[in-house]
Amino acid sequence: MARYDGKRVIVTGGASGIGLATAKLLLDEGARVMVTGRSDAALESARADLGPNALVVKSDAASLAEIDALAARVKSEFGTIDALLICAGQTRFVPFEQMTEAVYDGLFDVNTKGSYFTIQKLAPLIANGGAVVVITSIANVMGIPMISAYAASKAALRSMVRSLARELLPRGIRVNAVSPGPIDSGILEKAMPKDAADRTKQQMSNDNPMKRFGQPLEVAKAMMYLAFEATYNTGSELAVDGGGAQL
Repeated sequence: MARYDGKRVIVTGGASGIGLATAKLLLDEGARVMVTGRSDAALESARADLGPNALVVKSDAASLAEIDALAARVKSEFGTIDALLICAGQTRFVPFEQMTEAVYDGLFDVNTKGSYFTIQKLAPLIANGGAVVVITSIANVMGIPMISAYAASKAALRSMVRSLARELLPRGIRVNAVSPGPIDSGILEKAMPKDAADRTKQQMSNDNPMKRFGQPLEVAKAMMYLAFEATYNTGSELAVDGGGAQL
């Protein structure tokens, strides 16, 4: 019998990067999985990658109407779920002096507001004893140039984890976070030109105590631990960062 046989799990932002790696791990271990994304190309790629056992749904984490539609779809497909994994997120590398309102709002709409209301709308469908796991970032405890608005959006999300853990405790739902450091998830390549991404990755690797980027699967394993094994953890944040925010 597979480890997560029969578990019903939603992975937002599951069409690429850490979310996709998490969905693959769940499927390999027997879970029923629905992944979301908003890019048609990424969704088509995910369908091919994950195979027929995954439900791949277009849903924009920044749209409350689409979050409502997602909740209805989840209820129709699964009835109740065992875990909600919030992997949908957005990164922008912008100097403080050049930050615009549109970029700032976009980061908070996806990373903070979208995560908050996704949990609000799907929490009624989480079975007693289930779990919510969100992805924060080591940027929420470090001063890193170029990502001040992103860091603030993730710090707000970290605070929400504590508050929502308290509010959902009477229903037996645990709420925890995984805080990744530099992960080779393709985010840098999406956010900047290739040569700049290569230079940034080299610098970040040099600065990391373990002298490397983490892999999406390493974050996925931490999410599985918090979702299913860490039954005495709620409101916590588990760093997966090669020691970057610890040493």
